[in-house]
Amino acid sequence: MPECRLERTVRPARDMTTGFFSHPDCLLHEMGEWHPECPARLQAIEDQLIASRIDALIERDDSAPLAVDAALLRVHTQAHLDYLRELSPQEGYAAIDPDTSMNPHTLQAALRAAGVAVAATDAVIEGRYENAFCSVRPPGHHAEPARAMGFCFFNNVAVAARHALDVHGLSRVAIVDFDVHHGNGTEAAFAGDSRVLMCSIFQHPFYPFSGADNQAPNMVNVPMPARSKGMDVREAIDIMWLPRLHEFKPEMVFVSAGFDAHREDDLGNLGLVEDDYAWITEQIREVAKRHAKGRIVSCLEGGYNLSALGRSVVAHLRALADI
Repeated sequence: MPECRLERTVRPARDMTTGFFSHPDCLLHEMGEWHPECPARLQAIEDQLIASRIDALIERDDSAPLAVDAALLRVHTQAHLDYLRELSPQEGYAAIDPDTSMNPHTLQAALRAAGVAVAATDAVIEGRYENAFCSVRPPGHHAEPARAMGFCFFNNVAVAARHALDVHGLSRVAIVDFDVHHGNGTEAAFAGDSRVLMCSIFQHPFYPFSGADNQAPNMVNVPMPARSKGMDVREAIDIMWLPRLHEFKPEMVFVSAGFDAHREDDLGNLGLVEDDYAWITEQIREVAKRHAKGRIVSCLEGGYNLSALGRSVVAHLRALADI
């Protein structure tokens, strides 16, 4: 009798879905009732997925493990990991800066958020999904190799990008960041690394007051003045980002997907709307389709007006999934 083997079938690209990665642990971190980076952000995204009726058109995955030290140490120092573990409180809050603190569950949530980004990277590279969105918190792009700051503890996108390079052996990856704040942590991790091209737009001057000067050759930072509208941002992306991305020919694209540049978000002062996020995502998808087999992993960063956040994520997902 012939041997019967069960093998996982890898679907052809045209049948692939967009993976939606999250985990309940990401709801456990909170920094006080007053804080805009709150668990309700992920719940608002869930509500809009249901309201928009695209919930059934994406494939959910909430099985990601916690990030292991080896993955984190590709970006962060051992001293940084030790500091967060030592600071993690048994009760109440432990402050890192005036806007960033840990509760007893923060470390678990931060490890899970980075683990989700790594798991999504594995899934996309292995061909289980064409692309993926990670609905995670705490966010990551302000976390520098040796410093937590700006609501961020581990740099989720940077950890995932290093995983793609060092574990999967990719030669070139691009990181695109459209949060209203400059991703100083991601820049600190990759400035001067010829395997990585980082393209970002951000309001300037604005927190964290970086990114506009002394750019490394692999950084395409585009500071935008306050009150810039969607067409201003689209023009900047068309002129500044896209030629560099096509010239670079990334084998995978990572996205720091912050939605606080939305005109309804009080934490920034830019004027983007849902159609702008859809357009930006379509440009990223075209780059990935042309050079990277469509491979994209997008991780949630900012976005603090709950209604605008949910609607913007839906627009982003529609463009990722081409629906």
